[in-house]
Amino acid sequence: MIKKQFLKSKPVCKATFTFPAEAAPEATKVEIVGDFNNWNTEKAIAMKKQKDVFKAVVELESGKEYQFRYLINGEAWENDWAADDYVATPFGVDNSVVSALN
Repeated sequence: MIKKQFLKSKPVCKATFTFPAEAAPEATKVEIVGDFNNWNTEKAIAMKKQKDVFKAVVELESGKEYQFRYLINGEAWENDWAADDYVATPFGVDNSVVSALN
């Protein structure tokens, strides 16, 4: 699930990403990688574990859509089950999409 809050003071969408622990019971580390960090795993956004979910807040520039995926334990990729959309890639998998269109 992705909860979005659009700021009135600047063109920013605060997106709260939530990844359920049940989606990857073996996960000790979950990170977000996508267009907003140039798919660079070195700049992956770490998610904090809270009870039965991992969470992270990412500030996205409003007016755009961003492709992303979750990186679990630095090796397995997973989509968001409740993404705004999905886009096929040349690698035979889909990327999740979060919309920051206001």
